[in-house]
Amino acid sequence: MLELKNISYSVKDEASGKKQDILKNVSLAFEDRAISVITGPNGSGKSTLIRILMGISKPTSGKIVFNGEDITGLSITERAQKGFTIAFQQPVRFKGITVKKLLELACGKKLDMNGMCDCLSAVGLCARNYIDRAVDGTLSGGELKRIELATAIAKGGDVFLLDEPEAGIDLWSFEDLVKVFEKLHEKTVIIVSHQQRILETADKVILFENDKPVSIGRGEEMFQKLTQRPSLCWRNVKEN
Repeated sequence: MLELKNISYSVKDEASGKKQDILKNVSLAFEDRAISVITGPNGSGKSTLIRILMGISKPTSGKIVFNGEDITGLSITERAQKGFTIAFQQPVRFKGITVKKLLELACGKKLDMNGMCDCLSAVGLCARNYIDRAVDGTLSGGELKRIELATAIAKGGDVFLLDEPEAGIDLWSFEDLVKVFEKLHEKTVIIVSHQQRILETADKVILFENDKPVSIGRGEEMFQKLTQRPSLCWRNVKEN
């Protein structure tokens, strides 16, 4: 069980010098073996929450508890050692590192061709076409996104944090993307997304507005409610 207890996060506005709340007194529980999707308008604190869970950003106040242990003060590396894995909205480029080397670094061991295929085929890529390519600007945004997801799969762990994993997937089938999540269903999976198909398959959908969660429910039920909110933008899979 991963829990947030009264988590707040604020920054200083450079123009006014005043404190700006990004998250305010957020308390949530993420169950084991469940997919939770966080959705809501831009600027509501969704991506900030993911960074706080991974240890990239430190909360202004509150606690993060994982399996009964307070991990609020742990670093990114320490959380990774406890089984936390993250995939960013904008994938990181690694000049000079091949896809093969990146996957091996992620899983901590040498991989044969079968191992490479297991990771890359899960995200719709052929290992033979990619293992020797550099993870840099020669890859498209969609290719980088898929490789980042493959790296997360290679690393493994108990908690997967995915910030808009559908972004830049171009022509790759969303059904294939959902199959990736289904393979992770034995883990704690937390996804930031606006996509209908992803929301509908979630065990729990959490709507964020104005720095805090305002509604929580099951996937398909929540999506039906959200489509009635003209102020919010929900993306249908067909749009991609």
